[in-house]
Amino acid sequence: MHVLKSALALACFALLLDECASSPASRCGVLGQCVEVNTSRIADNVNVSLYYESLCPGCREFLVMQLMPTFIMLSDIMNMDLIPFGNAEEKQVGDKYEFTCQHGPDECLGNMIETCVMNKVPDAAVPVIYCMEAADNVVKAAESCLALFSPQTKFSDIMACVNGNEGNQLMHQNAKETAALQPPHEYVPWITINGEHTDELQQKAMSSLFVLVCSLYKGQAPPACTLGQKATATKTSYC
Repeated sequence: MHVLKSALALACFALLLDECASSPASRCGVLGQCVEVNTSRIADNVNVSLYYESLCPGCREFLVMQLMPTFIMLSDIMNMDLIPFGNAEEKQVGDKYEFTCQHGPDECLGNMIETCVMNKVPDAAVPVIYCMEAADNVVKAAESCLALFSPQTKFSDIMACVNGNEGNQLMHQNAKETAALQPPHEYVPWITINGEHTDELQQKAMSSLFVLVCSLYKGQAPPACTLGQKATATKTSYC
């Protein structure tokens, strides 16, 4: 994956050189400045990871009101990772894992459905999960949300993942990733920015993730960042 990304980066840089070389910048003897100006617009995306539970009220509010809208508006400069597990517990029984969730069996099911959706239909995962979390009943909404945003995908295929070894192992990976957090998570929603969690970053993300992502991006800010530069007052709820 890193080799592919490097190759793509080199290809893009080659195109940039070609564009500058064929422009008035070359004829005027300022090719170096052209490349410098254009590459100043390129920067690493801001990585936002959300460790959450599908039925935690605070998680649902943050996901629906902050994370998803921000990602839709700033997807050019932001990467998003969703890890549904949170305060759940796992126990190995033979070659399988059993999960106990803070808000009961339905939450474990919701976590598993969303995990399998991300694995099976990654291109539709964002709207499907948004649809589920915005609904009155997360689990009951899953089938209709999938039909709406990924009509070619059979819900039975998602449930085969949920009820089979594949889903079990995927959730185990979520458990391992959550357990590996440093510092260890104390509540959910637990947010990391570029792999880092601090009280300050958490507070800023909960206040306005949009403003935070715009402020942390090192390249030329996209036009969307000019739309909202004030933190929004939202209630903070944790599980």
